[in-house]
Amino acid sequence: MRNINLFVEDVAHEDFLTALIQRLANEYSVEINIKTSSVRGGHGKVITELKQYMRGLQHNKEDLPDLVIIGTDSNCKNLSEREKAINEVVTDLADIVISMIPEPHIERWLLLDSGAFKTVYGKGCPSPDKKCERGRYKNILYNAIYQATLVSPLDGMERMEELINAMDLQRMTQSDKSLQRF
Repeated sequence: MRNINLFVEDVAHEDFLTALIQRLANEYSVEINIKTSSVRGGHGKVITELKQYMRGLQHNKEDLPDLVIIGTDSNCKNLSEREKAINEVVTDLADIVISMIPEPHIERWLLLDSGAFKTVYGKGCPSPDKKCERGRYKNILYNAIYQATLVSPLDGMERMEELINAMDLQRMTQSDKSLQRF
């Protein structure tokens, strides 16, 4: 069994990563155990809390996970800049750490496969552009869920695992540099 720890910015990152990692584990017949730590408060809080989290892992090396995935949005910052901020914190454990940095926000990734969106919600979603505007993709995503289902978008987010399982990951990585990088 492989132990995977997720250290993420919010519940959207947590749900996305949990579903994606479980999908990949199933496809490759790997047994996994996922442990999640979510931070509320954005990227700055993620880096602050990540320092404490990494210190805790270093002090308890006999219980180290096989993999730590750190998830935070780029928030319209350069991907390399975000990666550098994470790498400066994880120095001693860098060999078990990878980062997931959606550009600019995780909600954009959820809009990349209109076919999967239609399979899950009954109607496709608009193809996302690439603009840096706070809340833009969250609003587009919630509106697309509402337009497709006529239920609260928050209720629709409960179907994220279905959406991720329906996604064409290979095609998506070809269309989005930050997803490809992850």
